[in-house]
Amino acid sequence: MFVHHHSIPSPPTRVVVIGAGGFVGGAIVKQLTGEGIPILSLTRKEVDLLETDASKKLKSFLRPTDSVVLVSALAPAKTVTMLMQNLQMAEAVCHVLCSTEIHHLLYISSDAVYADDANPVRENSPVAPTTLHGMMHAARELMLKSSTQAPVACLRPTLIYGAQDPHSGYGPNRFRREAAKGGPVHIFGDGEEQRDHVMVNDVAKLVSLALSYRSEGALNAVTGVSTAFRIIAEMVARQFGVEVKSQPRPGPRPHLLHRFFDITNTLKAFPTFHFTPIKQGLDLVKQGMT
Repeated sequence: MFVHHHSIPSPPTRVVVIGAGGFVGGAIVKQLTGEGIPILSLTRKEVDLLETDASKKLKSFLRPTDSVVLVSALAPAKTVTMLMQNLQMAEAVCHVLCSTEIHHLLYISSDAVYADDANPVRENSPVAPTTLHGMMHAARELMLKSSTQAPVACLRPTLIYGAQDPHSGYGPNRFRREAAKGGPVHIFGDGEEQRDHVMVNDVAKLVSLALSYRSEGALNAVTGVSTAFRIIAEMVARQFGVEVKSQPRPGPRPHLLHRFFDITNTLKAFPTFHFTPIKQGLDLVKQGMT
């Protein structure tokens, strides 16, 4: 359940963004700064959550009136070592939360926390991750909620794309980089898998809304429209005037062929908010506006 503690949006006194130097963290800082909201950006230079003195350093920055956004993570968590490092990072934050008053906490989680067979996915779908990455986020959510008396909002984005994404994961980010180099854009098999992709700017706007309403609970950051990878690849290819080519899959076809989302709760929570359609988002990315 996603509830608001403010019936009328009220700008936070100050927002502390832990992980401000990353792709999503940077977009959040840009969004909040553009709205005139006071920001404290914490990157690894200020607080390295894997260092032994991380909790002490983080605590020195926080005030009781702060709204805190935790986006810092080693992602995607593909190995047991990375899983444990991410939990260690969260433990450092939780240690501070247990002894420090804050106004609000917002955590950037992932739709990977849901069971694969949840279709369509809703916020009340079973949290039953099948990957280390999903397990990491599910564990972090529980750790954070058990460590503070402040309202905790968990935003669960699906596949995020944007011009500054450093990972080049299969999808819009990789397609755009291939096309920018002259192509071709490569898809696996027929590219028939359907997935929901959300622009990083939209995630940042949802963060701002959740902070202004002092929201609590879980909310999926998804557009509600799933598109085949081939169609996305063709959109990108047309932008750059290159071809789309099929290549053999590196393994068996994914058992989760399609994933769809029900965005009823998002529409109820923020009726005036509208997600950016994938074609418009890809155009904005090409223009360097994300």
